Amino acid sequence: MSLPPEKASELKQLIHQQLSKMDVHGRIREILAETIREELAPDQQHLSTEDLIKALRRRGIIDDVMKELNFVTDSVEQELPSSPKQLICFDRQSTLKKTNIDPTRRYLYLQVLGGKAFLEHLQEPEPLPGQVCSTFTLCLHYRNQRFRSKPVPCACEPDFHDGFLLEVHRESLGDGTRMADSTTMLSISDPIHMVLIKTDIFGETTLVASYFLEWRSVLGSENGVTSLTVELMGVGTESKVSVGILNIKLEMYPPLNQTLSQEVVNTQLALERQKTAEKERLFLVYAKQWWREYLQIRPSHNSRLVKIFAQDENGINRPVCSYVKPLRAGRLLDTPRQAARFVNVLGYERAPVIGGGGKQEQWCTLLAFLCRSKGDCEDHANLLCSLLLGYGLEAFVCVGTKAKGVPHAWVMTCGTDGTITFWESLTGHRYIHKPTNPDEPPVAEQPKPLYPYRTIGCVFNHQMFLGNCQPSDAVETCVFDLNDESKWKPMSEEAIKSVCAPGATTSLPPFPPLCASTIDASVTSNEIEMQLRLLVSEHRKDLGLTTVWEDQLSYLLSPALASYEFERTTSISAGNEEFQDAIRRAVPDGHTFKGFPIHFVYRNARRAFATCLRSPFCEEIICCRGDQVRLAVRVRVFTYPESACAVWIMFACKYRSVL
Repeated sequence: MSLPPEKASELKQLIHQQLSKMDVHGRIREILAETIREELAPDQQHLSTEDLIKALRRRGIIDDVMKELNFVTDSVEQELPSSPKQLICFDRQSTLKKTNIDPTRRYLYLQVLGGKAFLEHLQEPEPLPGQVCSTFTLCLHYRNQRFRSKPVPCACEPDFHDGFLLEVHRESLGDGTRMADSTTMLSISDPIHMVLIKTDIFGETTLVASYFLEWRSVLGSENGVTSLTVELMGVGTESKVSVGILNIKLEMYPPLNQTLSQEVVNTQLALERQKTAEKERLFLVYAKQWWREYLQIRPSHNSRLVKIFAQDENGINRPVCSYVKPLRAGRLLDTPRQAARFVNVLGYERAPVIGGGGKQEQWCTLLAFLCRSKGDCEDHANLLCSLLLGYGLEAFVCVGTKAKGVPHAWVMTCGTDGTITFWESLTGHRYIHKPTNPDEPPVAEQPKPLYPYRTIGCVFNHQMFLGNCQPSDAVETCVFDLNDESKWKPMSEEAIKSVCAPGATTSLPPFPPLCASTIDASVTSNEIEMQLRLLVSEHRKDLGLTTVWEDQLSYLLSPALASYEFERTTSISAGNEEFQDAIRRAVPDGHTFKGFPIHFVYRNARRAFATCLRSPFCEEIICCRGDQVRLAVRVRVFTYPESACAVWIMFACKYRSVL
C-alpha cells in the first residue's frame, strides 16, 4: 500500500524524532567501534553491512527500536463522511494506545490483569510449547455488547491480560446520542456479567464461575480509574466455594470532568439494593398466598410440578418468568423452526452433582448457557421460548414429566385458531396436541398422542404464570384454554412485572444478544473428513485390509447430507430422488452400495468415529471385505449462531457381489 507524499514525509519525521530521542545513532556508533575492535582481523579491510546488522541485532538495538516505535496494524476501512467514528490516540498516561472509537460517546475500559488462587490447578504442570492443554476463557456481556478473552492455560495463577472497551450509553429518553455524564451513568444499573469457562484438551466445556461486576465504583474514583479484586465463586453445589481471584482495572474514557463522591455512589447502590429487596419480598409474600389458594382447590395439587422459583448457577432463587424474554436473533436465524434447530444442536448436559441423590437443579442464565454451549432441558426450553416470543408467537415453557415420572421442560405455542403445538427443545421435533375426552364412551376412537410428555404442572412466559388446576394433570386430557380460570389458575401479571420486567430489579440478569458463528463450515468439514479417512485407513490396516477411496462417490453423498439437515430444519424432505439416481449411475451392475448417515453436535472426529463403530451397520461398511471394494466418506458441517453446529457424516462403500 503506497502512502501519499505528505504522509510519507510525516512518517519519516516521526521515526527520525523517535530515533533521536532514544539516541539510537550514538548507540550504533559505539557498537560499530566495539565490533571493529573485537571482530576485524588485521588482514581484513572492512566489515560487510550484514555483519554490522548482526552485531546490532545481537545487542538488542533493533528489538528496542521496534518496541519503542510501537507499530499498530490497523485494517484500512473506507468510512462514510457522516460516520462519527475516527482514530483516537490516548495520551501516554492511559493504558489504551490506539483504537477506533466514537469521540462523542462514553467508554469504560475494563482490563483483566491476571488471576490467582485458582487452587484446583495448584499441581497443574507448566504446559510445554506447542502442547495442547486445558484453557480458561472469560466471557463478558454489558448492555448488548459481548466480549471473549483469549484462551489462557489453566494454572493456579492464570495469565489473563485482556482489555475490553465497553460503551456506556443511555437507551431511552432521547439521550442515545449524547455523551453520558457521571450522574447519568450512576443511574445505569446494568452490571457487567462475567462468565469463566474451562475447555479441556478434548474441547469439552465446563462452567467454572458466573459473576456480576458492579462497575459504578469507578464513578467515585480519582481520575475515573480504579482497581478491583474480584473473588469468583463456584457454580451449583459449589456456589459458596471460592474458585479463584481476578485482578481488574476500570478506567473511564474520555476522563470524567467531574467525579462523584464515593458516598453518593454508595448511597445510590444501597438504595437500589433496598428497592430490589422490597420488590422481591412483596413478590414472595404474593407467591406464598397464591400457592395456598392453589392447594385449597384440590389437595392432590401438592404433588404437581408447579415451579414458581428456580435456582440459577449461583444458587440464587429467581422467579421462573425471569428466565424468559422475547429475544430477536437479527439476521442470524430466519424462521422459528430454524431457531428450534439451533437450540437443538446446543449440547445437552444435566447439571453435575457430587454423589447420588437424584437430579441437581440448576437453571442457567442465558450468557452462561450460550458460552458453555450446553445445558439442561430447562435451559434449552427457556432459550427456545424466548426466540419464539421474539418471532411474535404466543409461546410458553411447560413444566411437567416424561415417561417414568422424569421431570422435564418443553415449549408450547398457541395459534390464533386454537391450535396447540408442543416443541421439544432437545430434538427440534414438533407435535400437535389433540386432547382426548375422558368422558367419551370406551368404544369411541381417541387420538393416540405422539409426544413423550405425561403430566403438566404449570406453563409460563415473561408475562404470565399459570398453574394447572384441571382434575387430571395428564397432558393427553389437558385443555389448553389458558383464559379459563377454572382450568388454569393465573398469577397476577402486575406482580410478575414488578420483578421480571426489564429493569424492574437490579438483580435481574440482562439478556445478551446472539453472536454469529466463528466456524468456517467448509474448512471444518474438510478437516473432519481428512481425520476420518485416516482413522478408517488405520482401522482397516489393523484388520489386514487395504483401503481405496473413491473421491467421486464421496462427493455424490453431499446432496443427501444437505437434504437431511434441510428436513431437520423444515420437516420437509427434498432432493432424495436426485441422490438415488446419481448413486444408481455411480454403482455398476453386479455391485452393491451401502451407506450409513449419522449426526453429531460436536466436531471431535475421533469421538465420532468411536461412536460410529458401535453401530453394526456402520462397522459393516468400514470393515467391508470383498472384490473391488471402494470406500467413501463425506462430512458436512452446518453452522449456527454461537458457533453451534450440526455435523453430518456419511460412510459408504461399493463392492462387487460374489455369490
